Amino acid sequence: MKNQILGIVFLFSLVYTNAQEAIHKETIKAIYSEALTKGKAYDWLDHLSNNIGGRLSGSLNAERAVQWGKDELNEISLDRVFLQDVMVPKWVRGTFEYASIITGPGRSMNVPVCSLGGSIATPSAGLLAKVVEVKDFDELEALGEEKVKGKFVFYNRAMPAGLISTFEAYSKTVDQRSRGAAMAARLGAVGVIVRSMNLRLDDFPHTGAMNYGDLPNKLRIPAAAISTNGAQLLSSMLSLNDNLDFYLKQDCKNFPDVPSHNVVGEIKGSEFPDEIIVVGGHLDSWDLGDGAHDDGAGIVQSMEVLRLFKAMNYQPKRTIRVVLYMNEENGLRGGKAYANYAKSNKENHIFALESDAGGFSPRGFVFEANTSQFEQISSWKSYFEPYLANHFQLGGSGADIGPLRNGKTVLSGLRPDSQRYFDYHHAANDTFDAINKRELELGAAAMASLVYLVDQYGF
Repeated sequence: MKNQILGIVFLFSLVYTNAQEAIHKETIKAIYSEALTKGKAYDWLDHLSNNIGGRLSGSLNAERAVQWGKDELNEISLDRVFLQDVMVPKWVRGTFEYASIITGPGRSMNVPVCSLGGSIATPSAGLLAKVVEVKDFDELEALGEEKVKGKFVFYNRAMPAGLISTFEAYSKTVDQRSRGAAMAARLGAVGVIVRSMNLRLDDFPHTGAMNYGDLPNKLRIPAAAISTNGAQLLSSMLSLNDNLDFYLKQDCKNFPDVPSHNVVGEIKGSEFPDEIIVVGGHLDSWDLGDGAHDDGAGIVQSMEVLRLFKAMNYQPKRTIRVVLYMNEENGLRGGKAYANYAKSNKENHIFALESDAGGFSPRGFVFEANTSQFEQISSWKSYFEPYLANHFQLGGSGADIGPLRNGKTVLSGLRPDSQRYFDYHHAANDTFDAINKRELELGAAAMASLVYLVDQYGF
């Protein structure tokens, strides 16, 4: 009799499980259908990119984007929308940068350059000096002050093309951009030129954040990125004549911090309102393009997650919150401010998802989770197989949600196909015309599907 009862319980459990799986599959199918046929992400990004444009932290466009984000979230009829105050750095690029390679009187070749974010300006008349080329900081130190003083240091370490993960390739080269000026200045260099973080050869210089660390103001030197084609040219010319001159002119400037905002919206949970699921991207961008991939795509995909739930009349069990973070690019002030807000209000964030890897076809997600949490997440992979977004792995999640890291909250990042991302990253060609509508919408649907499953099951 006991065995019969156990058998009946098992049978009912199996039937219930199969029924739940069928419901989840149908819900996810409906999410994808809504995103692909009635989605708002592409139109939102069109406006953000073409009507507002580049959104450098502390700029007028950044504040216009804040107001736009608030207005659009209010249009979705969320339960709450508010602005969170954030003080952010203000750096201005100034007028068009100019650089040339000079091999003799009347013999010069212009090369594409741009100031690195946070750099100081050159003298008003520009800066002319000899050049030393290095691949890394060890080569720089080996040259010593005698061979570096009074010269430009040219960092020419390319992103390793043999790595499949372009983000891994980026991580192996970005230190020359972020720390290169500080390292060279200590040896008496007058400026630095950094090869753009880009896997292809083109004429687009890629900007990005740099910092001087604790270097005194009087020792700071100008820092500029040179396009990959420009870097190849400069390197080849130095191999023929290491006595050539390089001329750089830029008039960027740092100002005191200014007030800005994160934009926050939420749907209140019906059963566990104190358990919070957050999804977001960063609202600021660099100023060379309009920030369509970095990170306009992540912004509209995150907004679309909540719009999809509202359009489908889905009432979440847990509170689902969208955050449009300010100042990821050159300070991470928005992410830190939001984490402080969560901590001071003793909020319980069970899951945080970030989209900041471009609007390309989604391939899956990366997670920061413990063993049991990842086992649970991995059991959901089959739901994503029909949509080719079932590559789940452990690893780093995202910069803006990083400050929420506490050993309990599961952190996740959307992982689109990354092979083209660094063609556009921080460059003037990061514009709306580089966005594929269907790929953008597939990413939003994948994010909404994952959030739906977390809301259904919790951890």
